[in-house]
Amino acid sequence: MAAGPAVEVVAGCYEQVLLGFAALPAEPWTVVPDFTHHAHTASLSAVAVNNRYVVTGSRDETIQIYDMKKKVEHGALLQHNGTITCLEFYGTSHLLSGAEDGLICIWNTKRWECLKSIKAHKGHVTSISIHPSGKLALSVGTDKTLRTWNLVEGRPAFIKNLKQNAHIIKWSPDGERYVTVISNKVDIYRLDTASITGTITTEKRISSLRFITDSILAIAGDDETVRFYSCDSQKCLCEFKAHENRIKDIYSFEREGQHVIVTASSDGYIKVWNLDLNKIKDAPSLLCEVNTKARLTCLAVWLDQGSELKENCDKTATSSQANEDEKSSIVRKKKVCRTGKSDETVKTDRKITPKKRKLETPLQKKKKKHSSSE
Repeated sequence: MAAGPAVEVVAGCYEQVLLGFAALPAEPWTVVPDFTHHAHTASLSAVAVNNRYVVTGSRDETIQIYDMKKKVEHGALLQHNGTITCLEFYGTSHLLSGAEDGLICIWNTKRWECLKSIKAHKGHVTSISIHPSGKLALSVGTDKTLRTWNLVEGRPAFIKNLKQNAHIIKWSPDGERYVTVISNKVDIYRLDTASITGTITTEKRISSLRFITDSILAIAGDDETVRFYSCDSQKCLCEFKAHENRIKDIYSFEREGQHVIVTASSDGYIKVWNLDLNKIKDAPSLLCEVNTKARLTCLAVWLDQGSELKENCDKTATSSQANEDEKSSIVRKKKVCRTGKSDETVKTDRKITPKKRKLETPLQKKKKKHSSSE
């Protein structure tokens, strides 16, 4: 039996569907429809991946889990009361989720138990980011605060007041700096001083941001252009027109030394780009594209663990963490036996709704459900 695709591009949309596309690295690259899944009852708002699962968040207040190894729906997480705004895995062991209810939930991804539910912000949680060590997390919300969380003990460590609401927070891959995004402005902080070392300002509101390296940012906003900036000089290194409409999300990964950028736009297109870091001032070359004919909202790339791929995401979580799952630095269940007023332990009967439904292939869409399977 042929091995599955090494690279799977997954995208959420307003039409309530998770779209899966197999990206086939070759000469040339191709992107072909692989599956669709309609588990949510409202538009998708967030997506995250680790080496086995894809999780999606929605305005329907649920988190859906997909087992990409078995290509089945794994279940639903039902702790939040409000739109899921952000999802982030830490390696193979934990997932953090944030929502408009102001909660941050810490999930164990082995048993899908909620280890802790923290009332993190007075307003919405807009973004979360886990430090590569797994010991710290940052969050921003609509209460004009940037909060640092001690994940070893599951408690707040520091609160910084901001002048405006930030809607994106990201650690650099080496964990030495982090950035916040407020409208069209990126503030760059150093971890050791917690002070702003520089600011990047764009013309339009920023919708998505990725660290390509420890010092290079890819920034996309409410226009059709992707720009690469140096965190050190705050100068624009390159910009190129990627789409015909505003860019909703941007993702990046590394494959056999090749830096790949993936963009999703309101024009319905997902595009895959090759970036040569040695020629960063040159626009990336288009590897392939696909017209989803959907109104896209969020994007991620699932990388098959069996392939020689290294994710170039905003943390350096590696597969070695799987061996340290039981001694992980992130808060464990025994640490949440007692609860205070500021946080609450999740009831076990709300941890997960198990399901084992197969993901639909493109030929199994609603209009063809009446046809018999092969």
